[in-house]
Amino acid sequence: MTPSPVDRPRATLAVAAAATFLALVAFTVPLAALPSTATALGAGPEAQAWILSSMSIGLGVALLSVGALGDDLGRRRVLVLGATVLAASSVLAALAPSALVLVIARILQGVGAAALVACSQGLLGHAFPAGTPEARTASSVWGASLGAGIASGPFLASGLDRLVGWTGPYWATAVAAVVLAVVTRRAVPESRAAQPRPIDLPGVLVLAAGLAALLAGLVEGRSGFGRPGVLALLAVGVALLAVFVVLERRRAAPMLDMALFASPAFVAATVGALATGMGIIATTSFLPTVVERGLGSTALVGALLLLAWSGTSVVTAVLARRLPAAWSGRLQLAAGLLVVAAGQALLLGLEPGDAPLSLVPGLAVAGAASGMVNAALGREAVASVPAGRGAMGGGANNTARYVGSAIGTTVVAVVATRPSLGGGAAGLVAGWNDALPIAIAFSLVGAAAVAACRPRRVRQSVTTG
Repeated sequence: MTPSPVDRPRATLAVAAAATFLALVAFTVPLAALPSTATALGAGPEAQAWILSSMSIGLGVALLSVGALGDDLGRRRVLVLGATVLAASSVLAALAPSALVLVIARILQGVGAAALVACSQGLLGHAFPAGTPEARTASSVWGASLGAGIASGPFLASGLDRLVGWTGPYWATAVAAVVLAVVTRRAVPESRAAQPRPIDLPGVLVLAAGLAALLAGLVEGRSGFGRPGVLALLAVGVALLAVFVVLERRRAAPMLDMALFASPAFVAATVGALATGMGIIATTSFLPTVVERGLGSTALVGALLLLAWSGTSVVTAVLARRLPAAWSGRLQLAAGLLVVAAGQALLLGLEPGDAPLSLVPGLAVAGAASGMVNAALGREAVASVPAGRGAMGGGANNTARYVGSAIGTTVVAVVATRPSLGGGAAGLVAGWNDALPIAIAFSLVGAAAVAACRPRRVRQSVTTG
């Protein structure tokens, strides 16, 4: 007799957490290995920016599509396929003879990692039904795996870089992805939507093209938006995303049902993820640059500072399951984003001669709140979509997170490095103090928007006889 998916919830939770952890470890590799990678491949500043950002493009392009495919074709099957793609692309990265090949490999790594993140949420949503105490625990563990991946990735990559060179982290990722694929295939039962939909191929292609153009334009725009090529990419991206909305509204079985945006719960989860990306993720993405070039410190110190944020988020994500059951996901998201903004505010006022340790209190406060937000997003992304569409919900939610991160990081980078500041360490630190209030505003606006997504009250008619 074949066991049902709920017969092995612990195995499902372990694999989902491990898959998300691996995806985030792979994502953070360049944070520690970029200097040696750039030297080995002769990568200049522009190529280095693409090495850092290329996996985000793969994630953003693929998350929603692979999530929808997981619900329809089988979440375990698509997760295993994603792990295989991650393994193959990691081998390509390790063998890359040039920065261009490495960037292509990183984009493919993002596609594979997208399947890991989206389908892990779909598997959890099926194994742990929404509204149960077990679902709160599962979402807390999943949220902790996000922070753990970000916290561990730079240190694992740095250690392997020193032992075997810049290719070491990529070889290790390939091996880990193969192990994950084998374990998932053997330990996790398959699950899919009760009523699978036909593959929305036009939607997949148009969304992928639109997001790729938009994200590529944002990456290129960090060195100036005045170039025709940058403006063309952004215009094409926005136009294709508009076409995607029109297509989805007209299809009988769309990949993303536009009616979901009439649901306060779905909007709250999506806005919460977008604000997380535009606010704290953008802040911490640019922070290592400020620490190294503005404060004259090292990449290792930058990684340690990120640990104050991501490591703290691991602890609070696990503890989030103990929050009162009366606290709705909307309340948890709004309160978490508000405290995140408070932590970001503590990072203001930096001076060129300051010690990097002065940033730890703000990062710890923001990290504690980020753990609460991650746990809530993991739960609400699945609970806010129709039953059986959990992987699609996870994909949509994480797409909002990574698109928000691309937008926020671009805004912070453009403001912090604008030519009028004169360059140099003092100019970068001054730019950081100018850009940070914008990232704080993103968090505050997100908190207010999530709080405004109140559930509709259902009027009950009263009859008398």
